[in-house]
Amino acid sequence: MATTRIMPLHIGKGRTESRAISDIIDYVANPQKTDNRRLITGYGCDSRTADAEFLLAKRQYISATGRVRGADDVIAYHVRQSFCPGEITPEEANRLGVEFAKRFTKGNHAFVVCTHIDKSHIHNHIIWSAVNADCDRKFREEHEEEILLHQAAKNAFDEMGVKKLPKVKDLQAEYAKLLEEKKKTYAEYRRSREEMRELVTAKANVDRLLNMDEEQKKEQEKDHGQR
Repeated sequence: MATTRIMPLHIGKGRTESRAISDIIDYVANPQKTDNRRLITGYGCDSRTADAEFLLAKRQYISATGRVRGADDVIAYHVRQSFCPGEITPEEANRLGVEFAKRFTKGNHAFVVCTHIDKSHIHNHIIWSAVNADCDRKFREEHEEEILLHQAAKNAFDEMGVKKLPKVKDLQAEYAKLLEEKKKTYAEYRRSREEMRELVTAKANVDRLLNMDEEQKKEQEKDHGQR
């Protein structure tokens, strides 16, 4: 069964925007994974310079709109499509990835499709620019983008005879479950973060007491030496 997953790409801490885009495109376009780049297709950009073109589009967007965001800004989107072994050829997978990306972005965003064949199962990595071709709008995440993504993928898969994905109704229930799990995970993260802060504070207090004790010993030794 074919599966599809979308991941917004953020700048993240300790990276520049240029580094963030270059890192992900360098990974997905690895010649050893894509039959020496034969299984890479670019749309609206040259796959060899896609990172630079995405950055240029982002700068033109900022210049045209004046909208600037911080490290939480989405600079591109990363989609991963996986197929069962023997279900599809590498060439078909790449063509399907291109068709899917065109549909999902409505042909308004530049993207690269890289088909990896280094594992037992063929899978696509699709990176598309968050900025549209006119550099005046950004790709908007829908509240239930995972459901919309699967629906778009299902339509493309159906036309190529690839096994169907779960029904949207089933995905809605799964989506609600994922949201609940995400809330629990975040609550656990917050508790761990508070515990870590308490430990850091406690350590700082101990260090301060030890330093004070050391200073007192030095003063006592100094006074003793002067007698």
